[in-house]
Amino acid sequence: MEGTVDGFRYGAVTPVAAYLMACLGGALGLRCIVRSLLNDQSWKPGWLALGAASIGCGIWTMHFIAMIGFQVEEARIRYDAGLTVLSLAVAVVVVGIGVFIVGYRGAGRGPLTSAGVITGLGVAAMHYLGMAALRLDGTIRYDAPAVGLSVLIAIVAATAALWAAVTVRGFLTSLGASLVMGVAVSGMHYTGMAAVSVHLHGPSGSSWAGDSPTSLLLPMLLGPAVFLLLAGVVVMFDPLLVLGEPERNRSVANGSPGPAETDSGARPGTASWQRPDGDPEFRARTAGPAQHRRKPYARKW
Repeated sequence: MEGTVDGFRYGAVTPVAAYLMACLGGALGLRCIVRSLLNDQSWKPGWLALGAASIGCGIWTMHFIAMIGFQVEEARIRYDAGLTVLSLAVAVVVVGIGVFIVGYRGAGRGPLTSAGVITGLGVAAMHYLGMAALRLDGTIRYDAPAVGLSVLIAIVAATAALWAAVTVRGFLTSLGASLVMGVAVSGMHYTGMAAVSVHLHGPSGSSWAGDSPTSLLLPMLLGPAVFLLLAGVVVMFDPLLVLGEPERNRSVANGSPGPAETDSGARPGTASWQRPDGDPEFRARTAGPAQHRRKPYARKW
């Protein structure tokens, strides 16, 4: 017989919390990728790896927070710990592949497309691997069109996120991109959950009587949540991201005039009171023939 599936056991609490975690992971990941692109002298692989881990942990945490609200009313639910941890590793590794592709190859059509497809398929694999970790007295079935739609949403979301990572520079625009990314990831998750149906093996009960899945999920969610917190501290206190110093330093290194230099009329890299010796006008005023110079006024008595 068919079980009664409910993905909102705690109402709006789990969807909102899951969305916020997806936004947090996306925001931290985008800022880490931006940091790797702002300064070529920084340790680029380290920042890209931190960004990939942040995005992967955010997506994984979002999925299992949302799964806390999932229940089948007639069956007990538990999770396989090994597959649950494996889904986290898949999320981080596959997102890392996409991040490193765009981090080193840029946002060209070819690299961005391949990175988006790989990352999107990895996100979808994480989702359905996490679903495979679910254990109950029944068989989980999926609606094929809904599954295909969820995979397509994952690919589009991953491509958009990677494009934003190498294109967006400002803090507010990165924040907006992370909010959109959170919507896309949550949409992928709940689209995939809409494809789920459960065929029970045993007789049904009158109500859901299983142990809460939080007994396993909450301790496992603690590690990625702490990691995201530490990554947030690193990003918040990094001066290049907070103050935007690389932009100013790069303009000075390239000889671009700053605002004060442009207003004063001086050449880039020269103080306003300095004049180069090669300036013809300067030579005419200072090194011209003596007869062209103004003679001092001599007072006659």
